[in-house]
Amino acid sequence: MQTSPAHAAHHDRHEIETLEDFDAAVSAGGTLAGHRLQGVDLTDRTRELLTTDTAGAVFLGCPMRHEAEAKVRADGALVFPPVPDLPFDPYRGRLYTADELFASLERGYERTPDALSYAWFQRTRADGDIFASMLRAVHDDSVSDALDELLRGARVVGVMGGHAMARGTREYAGAARLGRELSRIGFTVATGGGPGAMEAANLGAYAAPYEDDMLDEACRLLGKVPSFTPSITDWARCAFEVRTRWPKGNHSIGIPTWFYGHEPPNPFATHIAKYFANATREDGLLARCNAGVVFLPGAAGTVQEIFDNATPNYYESRGEPTPMVLVDRAHWTERLPAWPLLQALARERSMQSRIALVDRIEEAPEALKRLCG
Repeated sequence: MQTSPAHAAHHDRHEIETLEDFDAAVSAGGTLAGHRLQGVDLTDRTRELLTTDTAGAVFLGCPMRHEAEAKVRADGALVFPPVPDLPFDPYRGRLYTADELFASLERGYERTPDALSYAWFQRTRADGDIFASMLRAVHDDSVSDALDELLRGARVVGVMGGHAMARGTREYAGAARLGRELSRIGFTVATGGGPGAMEAANLGAYAAPYEDDMLDEACRLLGKVPSFTPSITDWARCAFEVRTRWPKGNHSIGIPTWFYGHEPPNPFATHIAKYFANATREDGLLARCNAGVVFLPGAAGTVQEIFDNATPNYYESRGEPTPMVLVDRAHWTERLPAWPLLQALARERSMQSRIALVDRIEEAPEALKRLCG
């Protein structure tokens, strides 16, 4: 990768998302006027809040003591207090990690923040409560903001494919090798963040710093629990065992959704942008793949993603078309003939030179480099 997403800098000096950011802003200028503070626990910064100008500041989900809140409100700041009894923070300033989403896994997946957030979504998605709708929207916008901050300067390649691809199969190992190769040649790998082909690509990126036999051994270990059904708990524990054995993996992005909450996020994506709104998630994932997308064999969801990506390339609504590489000629010309339609759309347009169909997954990185020019 050109830059390390784990240490991507914040370019907006008025956004404060950590205590370190808070302390630096107070020390540097002696004012928080006009700043936006997001998801920062300020209960131990009462003295600073009482002695610092906060006029026009906005505090989003920042716990603080009563006297500090009264003072900043008197300054003219807006205070959006934390929402009690939620399994997620709608004002969060950072992406999720697998450790965070799977906390309490030892007590069973159903006790984790990921499962509890899905249960909350299931309870509120159809009840028409405008407050719940607002919380979901604020959360998803906060996630998008954090994702944009993380990916500044990165060359992002998406890997799309179905969730049904089982661990321990030849196809899973091939998708993992693809993620490893893309990561090794400098791309940031982004997936839909779920099981199957998505997990395999994130695993491959994670394995990039290690010798090649590490990935072979990891795939063998994961093959002991081939699917997230019937037990998400066992499936996730197996992945964490692999991470514990090889703890220093490379960065990659997973962008899953609670809309399909029965599919858990995979633990090999080091940064997870999880959304409530699937439409926001789908469009945001493809829009951020600025160096192209590789489409592995899949079903309806992957077909949808092909043409979700083809549409802005066709109209050039996001600028110059980005590369699209479809893998498995038989799948995309016979079983689900998306390739002929994609070719017809691309004919005599600038996107024509940015699409490719390859037979084997091992050909995808070279095809992608060729299409990138």
